Amino acid sequence: MADELVHYDVVGGTATITLDSPHNRNALSAQLRRELSDSLAKAASDDAVRVIVLTHTGPVFCAGMDLKEARGAGAGDQGVNEFPKILEQLWTSPKPVVARLAGPARAGGIGMVAACDIAVAVPEATFAFSEVRIGVVPAVISLTVLPRLNPRAAHELFLTGDTFDARRAVEIGLLNSATSDLDTEVARFVKALAAGGPKALAETKALLSRPRPATPSDGFDEMLGLSAKFFASEEGQEGILAFAQKRKPNWVPQD
Repeated sequence: MADELVHYDVVGGTATITLDSPHNRNALSAQLRRELSDSLAKAASDDAVRVIVLTHTGPVFCAGMDLKEARGAGAGDQGVNEFPKILEQLWTSPKPVVARLAGPARAGGIGMVAACDIAVAVPEATFAFSEVRIGVVPAVISLTVLPRLNPRAAHELFLTGDTFDARRAVEIGLLNSATSDLDTEVARFVKALAAGGPKALAETKALLSRPRPATPSDGFDEMLGLSAKFFASEEGQEGILAFAQKRKPNWVPQD
């Protein structure tokens, strides 16, 4: 549709979700939030989708919350109240999510980048936790950003609101890589992610988000049960057989 702000497309097992609101730097307006959430839900429930790519049109990935809509609204009417749902959808999606940034991200936009499993940007992309500069707090996004960032860098960047580049974003854990050949790098990650078993990927994502036991001994019983279950599962047995027969498992998308 010509008036939609988020486009959804599936090709070869990859769902590409594109933010298309360049007139306001892909700010998180009410319409964009609604359409983005709907697209994420659609991808999560589609068995044909193996990997999700979150990208954008225009020079900016996402500028954060739409400040025009925020102006004059009370606490209960602020658009940020709907934002945790989107971050949760990205963080807990059973399908791996790759963020593709051909331009800058700010504030809530960085929260989405951090909520994705893999994030790749061009070297020219810049980032800033600009909230304190306008008198607000990066509270909601802290829940996805802080698990990614080096603590010392998090204190500096959250408190100063300073702009930093893609090179530093890689160094502190926000990005996986910064490259001029963005599409090739994204395709590399998509291919690698699609090689994993769908159920194994979903469970591994959940595993990565679990609280760590105090000692390895405290977790071995639970993890042993999980490992044995997947070794014996239909997916695990197919993967073992495919390895023995020197072929790709049946879940790998056809080239």
